[in-house]
Amino acid sequence: MTPKPVIETKFEHLLTSIFQTNEELGAAATEEATYILNHSIRKKGETNLILATGNSQLTFLTAMRAAPVEWSQVNIFHMDEYIGLDPAHPASFSLFLKRHILDYIQPKAFFPVHPSSQQNAEEACRYYEELLHSHPADLCVLGIGENGHIAFNDPPFADFKDPRWVKIVKLDEASRRQQVGEGHFKAIDEVPTHAITLTIPALLAARHILALVPEGRKSDAVYRSLIGSVNEKCPGSILREIDHAHLYLDHDSAQKILPQILST
Repeated sequence: MTPKPVIETKFEHLLTSIFQTNEELGAAATEEATYILNHSIRKKGETNLILATGNSQLTFLTAMRAAPVEWSQVNIFHMDEYIGLDPAHPASFSLFLKRHILDYIQPKAFFPVHPSSQQNAEEACRYYEELLHSHPADLCVLGIGENGHIAFNDPPFADFKDPRWVKIVKLDEASRRQQVGEGHFKAIDEVPTHAITLTIPALLAARHILALVPEGRKSDAVYRSLIGSVNEKCPGSILREIDHAHLYLDHDSAQKILPQILST
């Protein structure tokens, strides 16, 4: 049985569903993702999926392993990768996806962001941008970072009208500290300073977007994304301006917006 949200509302255009637990969030998002992917496969024979990494995505990725998706017709992309990190490093985003979902399914193809150094990172960006244009995304599943970022579009560098779809970015210290806090690195000095990321226009170009944002550590970012002005100081706020996104929260991540919802 699909979990039902305890509260469902809209913030401008953004449908927002609040679930009691992270596990319920993951199960409900899996059902919607399964429908979107299979509908796309029936319509055009295959589908293109962009996946996020990070601990906040784990209940969803775990549930998706058993989802009744025709994986042999699914092309999978991810949305960011560190520059200069060994692909075998435990914090590699392509390795994260391999461990948590790809080893359990057989997709038509997985297109990782090529490992890169500062010298060839621009070439890797151009290659991945070409792939995305030739495989228009049917579904993008993303998170919102503790500083409000989506993918690695951090507040100091995010651009809602970025002309590029894939680019090199310097990582905000808050993003680097989040990676340490999630246990992917032992200390901030180990976290790379630069990454390749899909830009905000590339993410929003997907036909459907599911934003999965559980856990109490995300409650400030959720509040800033949903309350106040839409601007690059909180990149996640841009989701309120599109009508093809669905935000999934659990009770912990929604705790700071609940008074706003209950007072209306």
